[in-house]
Amino acid sequence: MVQCPAVSRYGFGAFFSVAHSQVYRELPALSKEGLVRLGKQGPRSSQQYVLTAAGKKTFKTWLTSEAGPDHLRRPFILRLVHADSLTAKQRKSLLESARASYGQQLDDAKTAKKSADGPYEKAIAELAHAQARAALKLLDAIAKQ
Repeated sequence: MVQCPAVSRYGFGAFFSVAHSQVYRELPALSKEGLVRLGKQGPRSSQQYVLTAAGKKTFKTWLTSEAGPDHLRRPFILRLVHADSLTAKQRKSLLESARASYGQQLDDAKTAKKSADGPYEKAIAELAHAQARAALKLLDAIAKQ
């Protein structure tokens, strides 16, 4: 099975979140297109998939293609835009939940920075760290108002 070291150590959820159900829907389609094939049967009847030569070629083509603009989705920011629709108690809960979540992301990014092996993995961890810090700074600014 092919894995990216940065994904296996840190994950990419800070930048690109994908629901497990989404992945499970796509794998059979990728298999049908010949981009992946069935791998070993895992524990509890889980199924591993392995990239085929065509899958590796397609992935490499995607990696080297023009990236285009990034479109970050931040559901928390969208909720903040509409926070006036919430009660004071609901707003407080939203902010407390966000603070805990971004605090955990900051801790995870610090750990990832310490264990980063190469320049790309380190840069990705530093970006995740900066984003979590920026979100916490936003929460601090809201608390001061």
